[in-house]
Amino acid sequence: MKLLRVGMVGAERPALLDGTGALRDLSGLVPDIDGALLADEGKLAQIRTAAASGELPRLDPAGLRTGPPVARIGKVVCIGLNYHDHARETGAAPPGEPILFMKAPDTVVGPDDTVLVPRGSVKTDWEVELAVVIGRTARYLESDAQALAAVAGYAVAHDVSERAFQIERGGQWDKGKNCETFNPLGPWLVTADEVPDPQHLGLRLWVNGELKQDGTTAEQIFPVAEVVRYVSRFMTLYPGDVINTGTPAGVAMGRPEPKPYLRSGDVVELEIDGLGRQRQELKDA
Repeated sequence: MKLLRVGMVGAERPALLDGTGALRDLSGLVPDIDGALLADEGKLAQIRTAAASGELPRLDPAGLRTGPPVARIGKVVCIGLNYHDHARETGAAPPGEPILFMKAPDTVVGPDDTVLVPRGSVKTDWEVELAVVIGRTARYLESDAQALAAVAGYAVAHDVSERAFQIERGGQWDKGKNCETFNPLGPWLVTADEVPDPQHLGLRLWVNGELKQDGTTAEQIFPVAEVVRYVSRFMTLYPGDVINTGTPAGVAMGRPEPKPYLRSGDVVELEIDGLGRQRQELKDA
């Protein structure tokens, strides 16, 4: 299924994109798309049955904002330097273990919402990423099979980063990762049954119409199952938590000087095979 949330900020309603591309209203079945729903197999089965029957009310998408596909996210865990080609372009050795950092859930915005360039920023960068959405409580997972069983679905994430804040201002990466609007998510949460192999997905990103990233999850140093299993050793994952699994080559930081960092007025578009497309206009904070 392709689950999404539509409406104004703070007033989104749950919806479903059916097999014909029609937008269907789920608010008569569930109050929202969140961790409670993703952990409820019975309710998800009810949604599937209703979608197959064609009984769900149709929504007119014209002028309707798409919000993040998951509400009340508990935490956003991110994996740094997780693509072989990205490591090569930055001149870094592939890490021996996954690099973990966190983004605050309040960085998450809709897939087409405005992204704000932080005040004082000179190195705002783009990163298309595969997001993993957790569907069951996971701690100390022992196998890849257990890890994949804990995944509710997948989405497109834009891990916007301010490299000067991240790298040049001391401390941890969090300074350059947690600016407001720095994690557009969506448009859909595509349930795991529709993504048979998360290591065979193409990722692409354009800036002002110019293709900047054109990669594949096959390049991941630590694949999805390993990432979920690894993270569960260090923190408990709960339904509705999100893991951003890293970005392929093509970021501004990896380009020759002068590096083409983002500025107000730029337009970024990004997509992942089968998971939908985002578009953001940048403005100054």
